[in-house]
Amino acid sequence: MAGQSSSDYRELLAPRIRLPENVEDIKTAYKSARPFPHVILDNLFHEESLNPLLSEIAGMADNQWVTFDRNPRERTLRMRSAAEMQQASLHILSIVHSVPFLLFLSEITGVQRLLPDPYLQGGGFAAMRRGHFFDVHADQSIEFGTGLTRRLAMIIFLNKSWKREYHGELELWSADGERCEVSVDPLFNRTILFEVAFPNYHGVPAPLACPSDRMRQSFLVYYHTTERVQADQARPKAHTTIFAPRVFGTPMAAIKTIVREVTPPFLVRLARKLIE
Repeated sequence: MAGQSSSDYRELLAPRIRLPENVEDIKTAYKSARPFPHVILDNLFHEESLNPLLSEIAGMADNQWVTFDRNPRERTLRMRSAAEMQQASLHILSIVHSVPFLLFLSEITGVQRLLPDPYLQGGGFAAMRRGHFFDVHADQSIEFGTGLTRRLAMIIFLNKSWKREYHGELELWSADGERCEVSVDPLFNRTILFEVAFPNYHGVPAPLACPSDRMRQSFLVYYHTTERVQADQARPKAHTTIFAPRVFGTPMAAIKTIVREVTPPFLVRLARKLIE
């Protein structure tokens, strides 16, 4: 942006987040990532900024949540209205919607003139309870309320002491929707930034197995532009959420769940260690 340099935004952001020392490495990681552009940033935010969010979520009444139930493709909870946000969440928004932060994202992704969404349509607090899931999908391309094009999604995970047997990993899938290529544990103060495009399939397809008193919690922000710069997308300009094809009529989430349920836990842990 005119009048702004990378050194300017870094100086302005430094007190507010843990700015990575080498943004060039992050740029390279984002652009070369498979199955589509993304990057994972651990401990990007100061804990004193995120910890109060947990109290805000715990204090939300049932009528402040909306249940998305598109069985058998999705069952999740989303914050009903950005107008009800309190001090801690407004503080986070003051960071992630700020000009220095937008410049930071533009430097990583190469997407210029990013715009936030002050209405948080589809954004803000998100939660999943035991048994909830979100089948593999590509995000909607247009924010229909404003007409802006979604370009980036950023998820800040808010789960302390989260165990792998709870499931809840964010999975990034191949363009044909047939296999998971990246699995991201939803750990506290882990942030993932990824490109919104078709067919950038992702989701949380395995139903959560966390205790009934736990939730998978996150804070979601979308970033937009007024128009799509590149014209290399062979798809309609505007679409809602597109779910990935199912394999032989059977949801992949169901297959994975069955495997997990019938496999002894020690074999699951052993398999994970061998993969890692």
